[in-house]
Amino acid sequence: MKLKTMLSKVSVFALAAVCCLSLAGCGSKYGYTGGTAATVNGTPIEEDTVTKYIEDFRTSSNLTSDEDWAAWLKESDQDPASIREQVINYYIQQELVRQAADENEIVVEQSAIDEQVDAMKKNYNSDKAWQDALAQSGVTEDQYRESIEIGLTSRQLQEAVVQEVDTSDDAGLLAFMNEYKDMINGSKRSSHILLEAGDEAKAEEIVTQLTSGQLDFATAAQMYSTDTGSARNGGDVGWNTINNFVDAYNNALDSIDLGQITLTVSDYGIHIILCTDVLNIEGEPTSLDAYPEEIVEYMRTIYGSQKQSEGFQEWLEHYQEESDIVINEMPSNVPYNIDLSQFNTDSEEGSEEGSDDEGSESEDSGSSSNEQQNLSAIGNDNN
Repeated sequence: MKLKTMLSKVSVFALAAVCCLSLAGCGSKYGYTGGTAATVNGTPIEEDTVTKYIEDFRTSSNLTSDEDWAAWLKESDQDPASIREQVINYYIQQELVRQAADENEIVVEQSAIDEQVDAMKKNYNSDKAWQDALAQSGVTEDQYRESIEIGLTSRQLQEAVVQEVDTSDDAGLLAFMNEYKDMINGSKRSSHILLEAGDEAKAEEIVTQLTSGQLDFATAAQMYSTDTGSARNGGDVGWNTINNFVDAYNNALDSIDLGQITLTVSDYGIHIILCTDVLNIEGEPTSLDAYPEEIVEYMRTIYGSQKQSEGFQEWLEHYQEESDIVINEMPSNVPYNIDLSQFNTDSEEGSEEGSDDEGSESEDSGSSSNEQQNLSAIGNDNN
């Protein structure tokens, strides 16, 4: 994973659960049981909305039969009530974000939503492919837009309530960077000369002059590169772990060592690439000086984003504590409510057979074993 990607992951991590739940559907009546699952400062969360999310998860995960659903619940150390509680709590978080945003006069512009939707659409080669992807995910474009809106709302709320983050704590930053040391170690810095597609002969000639020492790379970049921005810096494009290079460039850079030159072709043209530095870290760094300054400052930004996210979560937890939240009992007739005692999983049967063979375990040993398994929340399994 590139460090460039990590920044976006840190900034949206706290929003992920909220956003994915929006994709489940937001209407209040789906023909299940009706009623209200919970209220948040008087605003209802409809029971059918919770039910639809769980039923959509079952469908997308091939758990539509009661037998498969029971097996998944037991393997996940869950029951219908605990699953319902998790989903309700996610919706509570969503509603709290909306209410807090209203109190802070936060409004997400439609143009911001359009920009994000359009950026996602660019990953598909046609509108039909985009619509097919939505359909496969079980959502409409309106539902997807709503998920974008709540995500942007949460981000703006975070910026409003956690305004200042101190990133001057070098000791904390060093510990943070050491945590991601393996991702950083081996980073490569490079320079390139970009030529127009079709200029292979010219590229080969330049490479010959560079490797023979007739021409300095920085000078050649200034003379020949069509990437005028990097050419002004002798072709330098920085460290690969904090920049978004196209795959062809990354692959070519990966294939060379310090001081070596290679050629590759991308959609931008022909790249002559020189590896100018390689980061090799041994042991556990005790100072930020062990890392390149550019990577340190980039990681300082990520460190600040993480601290801001943590501060926002603390703020939101306090906001929730101050809110009037009521969770009602689960209706007995919701379709995901099954009596787990009526179902045996394969692992249970195997344990029971083993108990009979050994004559030392009770028939409930398989169930006890399943209860020791780690919890697997719907929100995580469905991402």
